[in-house]
Formats: sequence, C-alpha cells, structure tokens
Amino acid sequence: MQRQWWKNLYVQVLFAIAIGIVLGHATPEFGEAMKPLGDGFIKLVKMIIGPVIFLTVVVGIAKMGDLRHVGRIGLKALIYFEVLTTAALVIGLVVANVAEPGAGFGAKASELDASAVAGYRKAAAEQGIVSFLLHIIPNTFVSAFVDGELLQVLLIALLFGAAMTHAGAAGRRVLDFLSETGDVLFGVVGIIMRFAPIGAFGAMAFTIGKFGLGTLASLAWLLASVYLTCLLFVFVVLGAVARLSGFSLWKFLVFIRGELLLVLGTSSSESALPRMLTRLEQAGCDRSVVGLVLPTGYSFNLDGTCIYLTMAAIFIAQALGVDLSLREELTLIAVLLLTSKGAAGVTGSGFVTLAATLGALGGRVPVEGVALVLGVDRFMSEARAITNLIGNGVATMVIARWEGLRDDAKMQAAFARGPRDPEAEAAPASG
Repeated sequence: MQRQWWKNLYVQVLFAIAIGIVLGHATPEFGEAMKPLGDGFIKLVKMIIGPVIFLTVVVGIAKMGDLRHVGRIGLKALIYFEVLTTAALVIGLVVANVAEPGAGFGAKASELDASAVAGYRKAAAEQGIVSFLLHIIPNTFVSAFVDGELLQVLLIALLFGAAMTHAGAAGRRVLDFLSETGDVLFGVVGIIMRFAPIGAFGAMAFTIGKFGLGTLASLAWLLASVYLTCLLFVFVVLGAVARLSGFSLWKFLVFIRGELLLVLGTSSSESALPRMLTRLEQAGCDRSVVGLVLPTGYSFNLDGTCIYLTMAAIFIAQALGVDLSLREELTLIAVLLLTSKGAAGVTGSGFVTLAATLGALGGRVPVEGVALVLGVDRFMSEARAITNLIGNGVATMVIARWEGLRDDAKMQAAFARGPRDPEAEAAPASG
C-alpha cells in the first residue's frame, strides 16, 4: 500500500516552515517565543552526532582492515576539499566584484558599532593554525563526545578503528557489538527525526519574528548576490563534478530533498548530518567512505561559508569605500583558505572568521565593518548551510567512486525509488 503523501517527513517539514514564516510575520513576539522548539531539536541532533560518527567510522575502518586504504581516502578527500573550497572562494570574489553589492552604501567607519563585534574580534585574535591543530586533540576520551567536537570524535574513531584491526579475535567481538549498537543508534536517529517538523517550525518562526522580513530591504542586493552565487556554484561547479563522476546532481538533490528542507528550516547543516550518513549509504556509498568523508567535510569543505565570507568581506570594503587591489583580494583568498578551517566548531564561526580575515588585511578594512552584515546574517545562513550540505554530499559520492566503493546500480535504484520512509531508516544498509 502506498504511503500517504502527508506522512512523508519532507512534506511535513515544508508545511512547518511555511507555517513558521506566516506566524513569525503575523505575530513577531509569539514567533520569537518559538525559539526553544528549534533549539531543542538541534540539541537532540547534536546529542546523537558524536556517537553516530564514532560508530560509523570505527565499524567502517575495522571492516575495511587496510589502514593504507583509509589514509588514501583521507588524502584524496583533503585534496578534493582544497580544490573545491578554492573554487568557491574565487567564484565569490568574482561575483562580488561584478555585482558590487556594497557600492553606494555610504557607510562610515566612525559610525560603526564596535561593541557589536567585540566578542568576534577577541575570538579571531585567539584563532590560528597551531591552536586549530591542537584543538583537534581532545582533553580526554570522553570530552570529545561531551563537547560535540566532530574532528575530535573523528580522531578518536580513527585511533580506535586502527587498534581494532590489530586486535584479532577480541577486535572481531568488539566489532560485532559496535555494529549492532550502531543499528540501534540509528533507530534513535529515526525517533529524533520525527520531531524535525516541530524544530523547523520553531526555528523559522523565531527567525522571521526576531529579524522580520523588513530587515532584508537595506541589504537585499547582498542577500540576492549570495543566494545567486551559491546557486551558480551548486548547479555549475558541483553539477559538472557530479556529471564527471557519473551521476545526476538533480537526481541527487531530489533524493536528499528532505535533508535540504530540514537545513532550510533550521539554518543548520548539522541537523541533517545523521540522516545524510544513511542517505549516502542508500545511494551506494560504502560506510567507511561515508564515515570518513562526510564529517571531515563539515570542517574542511564549507563551500557555502567560503562564498559568503568572500562576498561579505568585499561588501564591507565596498560599503566603506575601500578600494582593494588585486593583490589584496588574492591575499583575502589565501587567508580564507586557512581561517575558514580554523573556526570550525566555534559559536558564531562565520563572524569570527570574517573578523580574522579583515584583520589580516593590515587594517585596510576595519574589523568593525562586520557589524554591517549582522542584521541579515541569519537570512544568509540557509544558503550557506544548504550549499555546505550539498557540497559534502557530492564530495562523498565522488570519493567513493574514486575508490571503487560506490555501487552505481544501487545508486540508480535508490534515485529511482526515492528516499526510504523514516521507519525504514532505523538501520542503514551495510557498506
């Protein structure tokens, strides 16, 4: 018997987003009061991400058995991430110079609210490559899970999985236990995802109620430029990459439409991470590749964030009447290649990274200029998060194909069948 359309999760999330927009616009104060619903759902998802990533990676590595293969996947992923991140930065730079969203804005440095960005300036000053690398190492085995640090969890999982491959019979017994535990944990994910419409409704009602649609008017051209650039990157760059890898980007997007709507509603790509692990396995990617590439991409492959950061930095310079030279703009890209990674996991990381980047331009563009985009940042977060999600999904599909660990027959069948119902997602297919 065919499942009724209104019981599909993505349909429920879509309706929830629409109701949230209407409520937030009609009764802003009541819309703002819905914030705990969105925050609560995000906390539920973050609660489960660490254990899910740990079990997925450990089981994947232990079943693969060859640590050199694991290293090769990781190296290819990092090279791919750097190439695509650079492309995103260059496209953002070109569009910002052509569209000139900040031209004629007429802002003055003396009128900027320095107090609004003081916290971001301080966090940016503490940010660096060494501190970022040291931050990957957790203080304790448990603290990585307690703090929800994806890279720290990934490091522990890699070490644990490597140790299991050399543990013989004991390792096989632990592997069986962790594999079954993982299946149960994905059942927990299925339960949590039933609350996705409530979370999307609360987050969207809060955003519209708090900031209002009227906030968009003054910075509408910047907002439109960022969204158009993200669309250009997704359908031109990622579309070409997908085609070269042997799959249709459009079919892939239709397949993950529920996850895209979830990110749209919550403004957080992390909200869809547990489901993306399952989706990519359903699309034929081996669990070991999915477990390594997807969570790593959440820190190293932020295409949407890179587009936004480049365009925001150029917008601020244009708004303040600062004419950046080609050398300074290339310096901007070089700095962002580093700082976009260094702020991973930091609250308000977009502003922290933007402040650090402006600071690296030798004072040519005041860091206080970040205050110019504070009002519309929330509305641009959807474009960033969705682009990041698509970029990491495509990366996983591509690298799985490179390694011969993508079942294209299974992929085509999944695309034709569509995403499985929530009840069928409790345990992902084995890679």
